Amino acid sequence: MITLGKYNTLRIVKRVDFGLYLAPIPEGPLCSGAAAAPQEEIYDEILLPQRYVTPDMHIGDTLEVFIYLDHDERIVATTERPLATVGEFAYMECAWTNEYGAFLSWGLQKDLFCPFREQKQRMERGRTYYVYVMEDEKTHRLMATAKVERYQKVTGRQRALDFAEQLLRYLYEHDGFCDLGDHSPADDIAARFGVSKKAYKQAVGDLYRRRIINITPDGIRLV
Repeated sequence: MITLGKYNTLRIVKRVDFGLYLAPIPEGPLCSGAAAAPQEEIYDEILLPQRYVTPDMHIGDTLEVFIYLDHDERIVATTERPLATVGEFAYMECAWTNEYGAFLSWGLQKDLFCPFREQKQRMERGRTYYVYVMEDEKTHRLMATAKVERYQKVTGRQRALDFAEQLLRYLYEHDGFCDLGDHSPADDIAARFGVSKKAYKQAVGDLYRRRIINITPDGIRLV
């Protein structure tokens, strides 16, 4: 079985000029003495484009690959690793926008779409947002939502503690500094982190009490 938006372990079954075809690994051994049907009649084959093929890949080898839809909406495999898979959260930078929504950099050649209906406020190019990766129920395309609260089924206190750890990761990934503080607009905090100003201040207070950060006039910094 092949799962879209997740890592799948597949076997190389065919080599072509434009890449390799992969198929699910059979579950259980074939019965001895029984004639096996042609593999293409049993399993769907997924293309691993040539750009991801390396000299050490051979017919019969197994590969762990990520499955998603390419620019032409075809199901393909990649050895690239996205920042998050379906069902996971991550910080992603907005790479560009159009009349339908925003496109986020998430480590793959094709950017991840976040439609306007899934944004808390209009995303801006170059800014980072905390999002949840999901599969659209109607189109089966992978997409992001900044409205992460409905996927965080935890208590208010636990949510505050979780966000404190998220904020700490953000600081580590951004040279130990965040330019949002007590006087920052709530909209700016929501746009970047997807949380309320109250939740942000609670997380800052938690990190400060643990002596992990210093609060400065221009934001917060790791100690």
